Amino acid sequence: MSVPLTLLGLLEREPSHGYDLKRDYDTFFGRGKPLSFGQVYSTLGRLARDGKVVIGEVAPGEGPERKRYLITERGATEVDTWLTEPVEPEPTLQSILFSKVVLSLMLERPAEEYLDRQRAAHLRRMRELTELKRSGELVDALLADHALFHLEADLRWIDLTSARLGTLAKAVQR
Repeated sequence: MSVPLTLLGLLEREPSHGYDLKRDYDTFFGRGKPLSFGQVYSTLGRLARDGKVVIGEVAPGEGPERKRYLITERGATEVDTWLTEPVEPEPTLQSILFSKVVLSLMLERPAEEYLDRQRAAHLRRMRELTELKRSGELVDALLADHALFHLEADLRWIDLTSARLGTLAKAVQR
């Protein structure tokens, strides 16, 4: 997730204060991983430095002054470009799962046990996401579906790799 571009997109929708940006980000994009206020304000500072946002009205607040941020033409152009370019397909050819299995085999550790534990962890997470789909709102359900599809692909890979561990061990061990 590109936090700067997502915040720019929220600002293109309407000028906002940092607090409001954090709330909207967390509501729609930060499920399970909300932004800290520090990250919001440091990102806004960099966006202002780079000419992608400007500070509009400043109002007194109970603490620091409340600044309303507005997107600039440069920022809007960047959002438009970002929204029209396809995302690089994931996952990459080498994942953490792959690295751990190969290293386990290279170091003569029990790769099968690792894969069993990983399968169990994936299944636990899939149960949590399935419950979220049942009880959550549409945004939660769509995010859960996306994660579930990735976990299903990982499980297929885990099963395939488990079946090929002997051959893989021969290929990676000296």
